[in-house]
Amino acid sequence: MAEIDYKLRTAILSDRSHLANLIHFSAYLHQHLDWKPALDWIGSNPYLLIESRGEILATMACPPELADVSWIRLYAASSSINVSEAWQLLWKSARQELSKSGKIYIAAISLQNWFNELLVKSQFEQVDNVVVLRWERSPALPLPPRNNTVIRMMLPEDLEIVESIDYEAFDTIWKNSRESLELAYHQSALATLAICDDEIVGYQFSTISAMGGHLARLAIRKSMQGKGIGYRIVHDLLNQFMRQGIDRVTVNTQGKNSASLALYKKSGFKITGEAYKVYQYVLDA
Repeated sequence: MAEIDYKLRTAILSDRSHLANLIHFSAYLHQHLDWKPALDWIGSNPYLLIESRGEILATMACPPELADVSWIRLYAASSSINVSEAWQLLWKSARQELSKSGKIYIAAISLQNWFNELLVKSQFEQVDNVVVLRWERSPALPLPPRNNTVIRMMLPEDLEIVESIDYEAFDTIWKNSRESLELAYHQSALATLAICDDEIVGYQFSTISAMGGHLARLAIRKSMQGKGIGYRIVHDLLNQFMRQGIDRVTVNTQGKNSASLALYKKSGFKITGEAYKVYQYVLDA
């Protein structure tokens, strides 16, 4: 692919409908699992596209959510352009733009082999796997140990504390911004808090679809981990789902997160065998 034959530029709001068309009909498509739809990131950069004669042929979006973390949120290419060469052109430009911010971790969760190959060729390193677990209604859930923890529904005014718990609980690439947490709260079917001695020490966001329930986010304040609070939150959540007639719940977690895996297995979740590779590229200006 000769660069002179194509125009590389930043996406603007007026490109939205054309990008939606590319996403819908693309031959190759990667979309990050996100609370914020890919098209809503237009205006945050890098959000790049390749066009020829007014037609958008490929796009890449990887704007940072936090100062030092950027996910590959979207990569799409039509059948009219070579997927590997389009990636190389877009990635080179995105990397140059991201390098202006200093050291930054660029990450991607890959669901497809062709995308694995592009990442590896661009020197992304596989750092983990996201594994999928599933819970199905069992006769009875073991009661959590007695302690002074109570569960209540989350309120909008709780999000400031939720943000601090989230930032404390997760490693760099897994942290969520305040905007993502607000989107998660408003899109959740169930959002609850764990309170111990009048202090909020944990939270969860869950969604409901035709496939059942999904535990989308769970975090416990670091100083309170290992005290059974996570199990109390999950126990309450599963009981709430059962009261709504939901018999199947899924959750994703990192394959290297032994504490998280132990919690979900204790709660009756079983590994499905479904897993997705997590890649990371450390860009240090």
